[in-house]
Amino acid sequence: MLRKPWFINFTNPAGVITEVMTRVLGNKVVGICDSPVGLARRSLAAAGVHGVDVRSRRVEIDYIGLNHLGWLRGLVVDGEDVLPRLLADPAAIESFEEGRLFGAPWIQALGAVPNEYLHYYYFTREALDADRRAASTRGASLARQQSAFYGGFRGGNDGGTEPAAKPALRLWEKTKLDREETYMQSNREAAGTFERDAADLVSGGYEAVALAIMRAISQGETARLILNVPNRGTLAELDGDAVIEAPCLVDAGGVRLLPAKALPDYARGLVINAKAVERATIEAALTGSKRSAYKAMAMHPLVDSVRVAQDLLADYISHFSELQYLR
Repeated sequence: MLRKPWFINFTNPAGVITEVMTRVLGNKVVGICDSPVGLARRSLAAAGVHGVDVRSRRVEIDYIGLNHLGWLRGLVVDGEDVLPRLLADPAAIESFEEGRLFGAPWIQALGAVPNEYLHYYYFTREALDADRRAASTRGASLARQQSAFYGGFRGGNDGGTEPAAKPALRLWEKTKLDREETYMQSNREAAGTFERDAADLVSGGYEAVALAIMRAISQGETARLILNVPNRGTLAELDGDAVIEAPCLVDAGGVRLLPAKALPDYARGLVINAKAVERATIEAALTGSKRSAYKAMAMHPLVDSVRVAQDLLADYISHFSELQYLR
């Protein structure tokens, strides 16, 4: 008898898409993101721990939250939590990407290292100002990058049929490197303008997490990974079906959330609010409710006015024909 397969979701927003898919496919859906493991890897190096794979059994990562809204609270290596060592050293904190984004004073005040995307929440004014000063939006830049790739792959934009001068793989690697180098560029400019470290440009994010899940389930290996799965009582503030991003144990038996400490005070309000926004977004997508879409926009903490939310939604619907179903 064929067993029901697992579905590994790469699609962003990973938490939202995974939550919708679990309603249809059941519990054999898992969402992945490379941000938490990247944060843990950089924090481990900044704490002075080298030569240890952050995904090995020697390492336990205490990370909790939602997709793109989480915090690293502990980093245990061979039984010792090395995060306090990092938090006690301002120079070490500001030696890696998240430390430069948030600054040592804020990270020390939290007693945890935030996911990079929380820069939009903690430094909203600065991030918005940098975006306004940027030559173009991130979306427009990516559209140009991808168009250049496909144009080069087809032999250029002159309509010719000759093969591209560079092999497709080489052209893609160049495009991907450019994308990684400019990732969150306006946020880095808002934090004082710094370039990404070469180690953070190396491939091996999403695909490495996905392959680790496949090996664990199909070959009986054991892996500890930060994944997007239904809450099932892990966080008391959210219902059981709410997808969260947290440490999981993966083996031949499937994916299971590991026990986690309660949400800290600094995270509780943001997580509850963000989940309400996600739920309103899901309701709008599945039912075509314009009212739910309006609620999702207006409740989002990065939208500072209900009127702005109303205008944003109207502009989106006018610009994107795919949203015409909202009524």
